Parts: sequence; C-alpha cells; structure tokens
Amino acid sequence: MTAVTHAPLILDIAGTTLTDTDRRRLAHPLTGGMILFGRNWVDRAQLSALCADIKRLRPDLLICVDHEGGRVQRFRTDGFTHLPTMRELAAFWWEDEAGLPGSGALQAMNAATACGLVLASELRACGVDFSFTPVLDLDFGSSGVIGDRAFSRDPRIVSLLAKSLMHGLLQAGMANCGKHFPGHGFVKADSHTEIPVDRRSLKAILKDDALPYGWLNTSLTSVMPAHVIYPQVDGRPAGFSKRWLQDILRHDLGFQGAVFSDDLSMAGARLIDGREVSYTEAAVTALNAGCDLVLLCNQSTPDSFEAGQAVDSLLQGLAQAQQQGDWTVSGRSEARRTALLPAIPALDWEALMASPAYLQALALLPSVS
Repeated sequence: MTAVTHAPLILDIAGTTLTDTDRRRLAHPLTGGMILFGRNWVDRAQLSALCADIKRLRPDLLICVDHEGGRVQRFRTDGFTHLPTMRELAAFWWEDEAGLPGSGALQAMNAATACGLVLASELRACGVDFSFTPVLDLDFGSSGVIGDRAFSRDPRIVSLLAKSLMHGLLQAGMANCGKHFPGHGFVKADSHTEIPVDRRSLKAILKDDALPYGWLNTSLTSVMPAHVIYPQVDGRPAGFSKRWLQDILRHDLGFQGAVFSDDLSMAGARLIDGREVSYTEAAVTALNAGCDLVLLCNQSTPDSFEAGQAVDSLLQGLAQAQQQGDWTVSGRSEARRTALLPAIPALDWEALMASPAYLQALALLPSVS
C-alpha cells in the first residue's frame, strides 16, 4: 500500500536564484510550495529562469505570490501591467448607462474578469502557478491594511466581483484564494504587527463578513483565514481555530477546497491562548485546527532572526511532530494542495502579447496612475 504523503509547508527564498540551501529546503518532503516576494524579482527573464529551476527540482511545488493589484503587486516592471485596486474595479458598479439600470454592475463584473485574466496570464507566462487573491474582506472604512484592497462594504458586491475575478483567473488556468476568513475589514489593527480582536458576535459576522464564503463555496479553490481573534466565538485566531475552520467554514458554509494559514511570522500568529509559540507549535496548531497548508515568510533572509535558521527549525520540528504523533499527515490535504496546480498550459510572454483575449482584457481595465 502506498504511504500517505502530505507536503504542507510554503516557504520562501532570500534571493533571485536558488542557493544550495534553498534547494535542500525545497526538496524536503514536507515542503509543498514557495512564495515569491519583490526581493526575488529582477525582470521577466530572471523570474522565468527561477521558476523553471524550481520546477526542475520539484515539478509538484506550488509557486505562489501575493499579487492582487494596487499596492499588493510584487512585479511591476518589465512589461507587467499595473493592476487596479479592487475598489477601482468596483467603482464601475455605480456608473450605469442612461436608461440601463444595472449596467454599471455588469461593467464592473466584466472588468473584474479582465483583471483576473491579465493578472493570472502574466504570472503564468513567467512560471508562477498561483496568487493569493481575491480579497473577500468588507471595506468598513476602518482598516488601513485592507482599505482599497477590498471591493466594497456590501458582501453581495464583493461576492459577485470576486467571482468575476476568479473566472478570469480560471480562464488562464489559475486557482484562487479567498481571504481573510471570516473577515479582517472590521478591525483597525494590522495583524502583521499586532493581534487584532474583533468583539462582534458570531451572528453579526455570519450575516455580514462571512457571507461571501458561503455564496462562493462552489467557486473558491482555497481560503486563507485571518490572524484575528473573535473572542465571542473562540479565544484563538481564526487560523488556529477548529471552531472556525472545521465547524463553520467546512461544515456550515460548505467549503471543500484548501485552507492556507496566513504567514506564521506575523504578530497575529505569535500568541496562541495567550502564550508565545514557536513556529513549529504554530504550524502544528494550524494543521490540527484544519489548515491544509501553512506559510512561513521572510525567515530565509540573512537579516531575519537567526539568519534563516527558523526555516530549518520548522522543517525539523514538523517532522519530529509527525513522528511523535502530534500531527498526522493527510492525504486529503495533499490532494487539495495538488489541485491548486495549473491544469492547462500557459502561454509564453510573446504569445500572450499577441493573444486576442489578453489584449481585450487589457482594454477593459481602468487606467492606473
């Protein structure tokens, strides 16, 4: 009988090419992918070569990036389109043509699809498999870290525009990731640097912020929970909570895809049950709560804590936790991971620049200053 495998870790690298250390970490059987940052970018040729090198090492590795549009876009030069914010896409919603009520909404949906197609096509032309998008948070006007990354305050508009954007991603063969479940838009604190607390009731959250996750449960291929504590539901941040991930997201809202933890190095992930935890403890807690994959970002660089040793400590710690029975590999989680890999071939950059579908999509995007 074939042994069950599960590669839950998404790691990063320090530079623009793979070092021997990078290769060793990416070849580890518990590594399932890597996430790219701006520091890994020089130009398209370099990015394409890096991605090709990663795939030669492990064809099954999921090459990821945070590339949403607006201020969250890792690659901005050498031909990459400056993508609009989600708020700018949603602005079309209110611009009805004379005598055609609702036409603005349809224009916004078409522009969102175009954005998804352009975003995914350009990434895939350089070898990137997957982007953590779209943002499903609601824009309450209070969160600086979310802000114009959100489509709207209205969960109905968010759902329709997110679904449209995901359709564009799908046209280019890319999966999607709705974030940050059940909602990060209400709290002011930034979970990168603080531990946000949302004191609303479960009922209030489910009838507002969390609505897109239920409405999109047949379209979402992955979800990323928020490093936010909702104390009326659970004392742990959502990404470490069985209540949120298993009882609510999977059972009540019917989500069937992959669940990523957000970055375990963020301040919002450093305390669980009021106690500071190691990256291994955080990863094991997230996996046992219902995450299929966990991210550790920005710990591979020379200026990071212990100059990258945190990555090796996590790899060793998670392997030891598996041996001790503190965490069990999941064939179902592994299937969810591999399902995120592109299912169709990508156009290379030259072919993409001549693609009628891509050129039409470009023309539909709002101008970005």
